[in-house]
Amino acid sequence: MVLIPVTAAVAVLDLAGNRGPLLFRQLRVGKGGREFTMLKFRTMSASDGADEWTALDDQRVTTIGRWLRRTHLDELPQVVNILRGDLSIVGPRPEQPRYVAELREKIPFYDVRHLVNPGLTGWAQVKYQYGASVSDALEKLQYEFYYLRHQNLALDARIVARTVRAVVGRRGR
Repeated sequence: MVLIPVTAAVAVLDLAGNRGPLLFRQLRVGKGGREFTMLKFRTMSASDGADEWTALDDQRVTTIGRWLRRTHLDELPQVVNILRGDLSIVGPRPEQPRYVAELREKIPFYDVRHLVNPGLTGWAQVKYQYGASVSDALEKLQYEFYYLRHQNLALDARIVARTVRAVVGRRGR
């Protein structure tokens, strides 16, 4: 209930500052390799570079989109994914199918991360900077393996607390 007015305000800002659809829908890979459609507020303009990894200072990000990403408000629609059961609050962040295919070929045991529901936030997100390469994915996978081996309510609470601290402190992407 608390998120409804915040979501409405963000929707109005996004509609005013970004041309095109309000929501960005993208296929992601979840538990067991099942694909689902993840929702976000759209933060990028259309571009020829749609198949590229998103860079930290990507030129496709709009002015409003940059603010949404900095405050992580672009993630609000993922509450719907949580309610649908596509996402958990904590778990490895879901990746796009084409990146999963690429990383599966280049990184041994990459699919182990698909043993659990993906999450809105995760250990890799609070412990490692934004990643946009295969080597970054390998580094993040080490944190995801740690999470898979040690997952429990206390670790989930720690991850949520770090996430809140990062969002409130405006750190991260």
